[in-house]
Amino acid sequence: MAASRPRTNAPTSPILSFAELGVPKALCETLAASGITTPFPIQAATLVDSLAGRDVLGRGRTGSGKTLAFLLPVLTRLAASTTPGQARQPKRPRALILAPTRELATQINAAAAPLAAQLGLRTTTVFGGVGANPQISALRSGIDLLIACPGRLEDHMRSGHVDLSRIEITVLDEADHMADLGFLPVVRRLLDQTPADSQRMLFSATLDAGVDVLVKRYLRNPVTHSVDSVRSPVTAMEHHVLHVASGDRVPVLVELSAAPGRTMVFTRTKHGAKKLTKQLVAAGVPAVELHGNLAQNARTRNLAAFSDGTANTLVATDIAARGIHVDDVALVVHADPPIEHKAYLHRSGRTARAGAAGTVITLMTDDQVADVRDLTRKAGITPTTTRLSPGHPLLATLAPGERTYTFPEPGSAAATAPSDAEPRQRRGRSGGQPRQRSGGAQSRGQSRGQSGGQPAGRSGKPASADGGRAAAKGGKAGGKNTVKSGGRSTGSSPGRSRGGSGSTLRASSSSGGAAAFSQGSGGRRRSA
Repeated sequence: MAASRPRTNAPTSPILSFAELGVPKALCETLAASGITTPFPIQAATLVDSLAGRDVLGRGRTGSGKTLAFLLPVLTRLAASTTPGQARQPKRPRALILAPTRELATQINAAAAPLAAQLGLRTTTVFGGVGANPQISALRSGIDLLIACPGRLEDHMRSGHVDLSRIEITVLDEADHMADLGFLPVVRRLLDQTPADSQRMLFSATLDAGVDVLVKRYLRNPVTHSVDSVRSPVTAMEHHVLHVASGDRVPVLVELSAAPGRTMVFTRTKHGAKKLTKQLVAAGVPAVELHGNLAQNARTRNLAAFSDGTANTLVATDIAARGIHVDDVALVVHADPPIEHKAYLHRSGRTARAGAAGTVITLMTDDQVADVRDLTRKAGITPTTTRLSPGHPLLATLAPGERTYTFPEPGSAAATAPSDAEPRQRRGRSGGQPRQRSGGAQSRGQSRGQSGGQPAGRSGKPASADGGRAAAKGGKAGGKNTVKSGGRSTGSSPGRSRGGSGSTLRASSSSGGAAAFSQGSGGRRRSA
């Protein structure tokens, strides 16, 4: 339900269509082609004011549809203000969207690109962790919309590669997260370089003190819309606390993650995410990691693997708690309960997005009982708490479906590939031999066929979705054992190989199957 607050304009019922709200026909057709025909509440509430050029303050929880709420007016107004024959000016973009993370900037650009193309507009992204030269070249060529993270953008500004004096519209997305990350000083320096009379929009899940300072300093008489705030209940989201013994934590995670569907698992630390990913992979669960210690290309690659189904489990720190959208995340697991209740809410917001259903699980050990009780109270959540161990029937209820465990075939290239190198380390090739890549970011032990039919042992990066390497999607991988066990069958989990030359083992186990196999045993069974 929308929060009842002063100066908050709620959309009237029924919700108008995009066209009725003033979105151009070309954009409406592009949205319809993607299956988007009805505005979400935050879009319906803000579009009339933002399209009219008003400064807008939008409050809405993650997953409420904020990205289109600001992209549609930005692109519409840019197209309307373009003089026929007007050339783009090098280094001087006309609109700026600031985002706190690289992943969010990339996702915004992915949403903007097809819409901008319909209007003849050009977009680009600027963020750290990748080479600066391609960004500098794009800025020199002239762009309409710049989507950037604050730090790298300020670097380019100081070096003279970008000039913000021509900005017509500025958007701050996930402003409260930027405040949490300490970006507000650089955000203020960037905003000071944009015209004072330009349109500004700020979208945030909460209005903490730091964000309120930005609102008062840079937004002129803003229209405030509060829809589906971070504390709003999501009726399609179930919350459970599983009270487990310390030694049962990983086996329970294995049972949950091996079920069909996408699962996001959150840890407190980067080391914890890396270690847990290795443990899940060793137990036969295709998993990838996402945290700040990974190079940007590894982060991009792993997120793509999770998105396309190559790996159905993503183990992440709070870097993935905000702004990252992947369709159909059925389950969010707090492997480490967060310290702060806002982090709990944002992590949980990765599921039950855009009206879909989802389940949120917090694993709690004996020494965490008081902390978890306090956490859920502050978050306004009343979870169902169950004390259990591996094999408990509730695990099959929370994560239904046939469990699938994928192991390398003993003696295969995947089974013998090095596994302890850093993500960017590469092994050399000689002659026509397949190359091996190693690192903690990969679901280790999955060999994938190359175009020439040769298996390539890879433990450093997820399978590509193209060519013969997409083993998890194409079923062409050799040298793997796939173990299926327990649970109610709901069909194959996408992205998990069921074909190839590896063998398939089945186990009927009341424990859900995870405890029936030794971790990293190459598919060999042991007694439960």
